[in-house]
Amino acid sequence: MPVDSAPAAPRRATTNCVVSRISDGDTLRCQGGARVRLIGIDAPEREQTPFSEVALSGLSSLVAIGDTIQLEPDVDPRDQYDRVLAYAWRNGRMINWRMVREGWAVPLTVSPNVQYVDYFRRARDSARGEGKGLWKVDGFRCEPAAWRAKRC
Repeated sequence: MPVDSAPAAPRRATTNCVVSRISDGDTLRCQGGARVRLIGIDAPEREQTPFSEVALSGLSSLVAIGDTIQLEPDVDPRDQYDRVLAYAWRNGRMINWRMVREGWAVPLTVSPNVQYVDYFRRARDSARGEGKGLWKVDGFRCEPAAWRAKRC
């Protein structure tokens, strides 16, 4: 597998979601109300301005309201906030991976949902090395998880 390759296709059965809202760089909502947290990635929190707006814009460039996307589960189907946990696919491309590869999000590994973690890490390394997205403006000097933990 090339160093910078994306996952080629879902490994598990998918369900369709018609996007009704994009909440932030790693969360969206489907028609019918399901809140979806994109597995394996972490984008800046709303309070981390201006970086959160960049991440939101990035996700909005990959999927629009009204688009039908495919949601692929991993082991745990929901998080503690009752959001659906999923890898999102559109036109045969994984949105989660693209967010990391474009520099709008970083990997977030929460076991047992780890089936694509190596892809996300390689995507991060490439985006950081190329200075893409938020890496270009030092937007991940304080990564979202560290920011939430008040460590920076």
